[in-house]
Amino acid sequence: MVAITRRLLTTTFAATGVQALLGRRAFAADMVKFTLVLVNDIYKMGEEKGRGGFARLAGVVAAERARSKNVLVFHAGDTLSPSLMSGFDQGAHIIELLNVSKPDVFVPGNHEFDFGEAVYRKRVAEANFPFFAANLRDAKGAMLPKHQDHAIFDLAGLKIGVVGIALAATKKISAENSLVFALEMDTLAAQTKALRSEGADFIVACTHTPIDMDYEIARSGLVDVLLTGHDHDLRIEYDGKAVMVESGEEGQYITAIDFDAMVVTQDGKRVVSWRPHFRPTDSAEATPDPAALAIVKRYETELAQQLDVEICKTAVELDSRTASVRAEETNMGDLVADAIRASTGADLAITNGGGIRANKLYPAGSAITRRDILTELPFGNSTALVEITGEDIVAALENGLSQVENRQGRFPQVSGMVVAYDPREPAGSRVVSVTIDGKPLDKLARYKVGSNDFMVKGGDGYVALGKGKVLIGGTDGKLLANEVMVHVKRLGTVDLRAQGRITAL
Repeated sequence: MVAITRRLLTTTFAATGVQALLGRRAFAADMVKFTLVLVNDIYKMGEEKGRGGFARLAGVVAAERARSKNVLVFHAGDTLSPSLMSGFDQGAHIIELLNVSKPDVFVPGNHEFDFGEAVYRKRVAEANFPFFAANLRDAKGAMLPKHQDHAIFDLAGLKIGVVGIALAATKKISAENSLVFALEMDTLAAQTKALRSEGADFIVACTHTPIDMDYEIARSGLVDVLLTGHDHDLRIEYDGKAVMVESGEEGQYITAIDFDAMVVTQDGKRVVSWRPHFRPTDSAEATPDPAALAIVKRYETELAQQLDVEICKTAVELDSRTASVRAEETNMGDLVADAIRASTGADLAITNGGGIRANKLYPAGSAITRRDILTELPFGNSTALVEITGEDIVAALENGLSQVENRQGRFPQVSGMVVAYDPREPAGSRVVSVTIDGKPLDKLARYKVGSNDFMVKGGDGYVALGKGKVLIGGTDGKLLANEVMVHVKRLGTVDLRAQGRITAL
């Protein structure tokens, strides 16, 4: 979604009335100009249609730093995953690319933890830039290596206090880990108080938080500027008191904010007034950074030979559009669920629509390549098999259908069963019937259910899948994308039409 709004973009200084201050006995007044640059939610290393990607991002960053020495570059998280390459190297190439632009502040998003805690720590060790996450601690309550809660940057005498806040819900939506994520607002209040006591003139919060939390932060009076990620929106908002910015996704647009700040010292006290000027930069107009571009080309060359091999054709339109896989049965969802069922030998299979990512409609007659499958399934999930009761299956389906009206990623794509549900009923009471081979599901019987490791660990709210016996899981599962490749290659031609596996009454 792209939505740029500017509310009360004033031509006078915000925060305090400078004219009123200067009318008094002011001992000193200094003007400081500085720039904050934000990128967030950038997953794909290369550009698409001349826009986005890490080479153009690095080009924008280099241009901003050449323009002024008073520049801070922020990355609001979500970058190590999901992507085509990350399915192979668990985000190592992303760190190599970010080491070119070297953000001054990096806040980890929930997708930084998709491959687990050990991989996250390894990627951090490879980075040459600092990580900020005041609400993130290890299992013993200690700060992680190369992490910090906050810092004060001195820009031409102006003390810019910066705090990083990670998404508190990360443990619920990413891979299992022992890390502790504290509540965002409680942490932010404590950190901004500390920054003020340490002499910060101006406070910037860089967060990876959803839009409702963004508004809570912006309206709290705790910060002057909120630089955020997570929702993939291109948003610029300013109400005369606080700035809130998010820079879309994939580096397509990078937002620079130029500030004119007046620092007035009176009676030994510093008062700062400021005015923002917003410059959302279209990366299509940027010159790609040569070093970053060389890295991108090297990775693309290494992978192209294997990824672009055709593995099957589709005789029908194949639908992986986000709006479809999160709200209804699609033949791409059926295909993935069938592959899981075949790979694990399950009676039934359930996979989450949100794990299907390419957002694409393949025309009939299309050649499907390894690259297509890896783009559809970029998270690096593995297959899993559990033995649970029919009652647990219904509970899992109720969870999957609980937010269908909001098109959430938990929507179930299934194999081996037919489900009817009533979306008008309250969440938790929507499943009307489940049949297997034409017979009603037995709530007391036990079934072998195939899924993916993320869901079996409770991801997307699928706690019911973890209630029984785990038959395949942990290190035993196979890479889901590979199993789908095996399945479609065996088919040769995909001729799968929607079969009424999930029907809204």
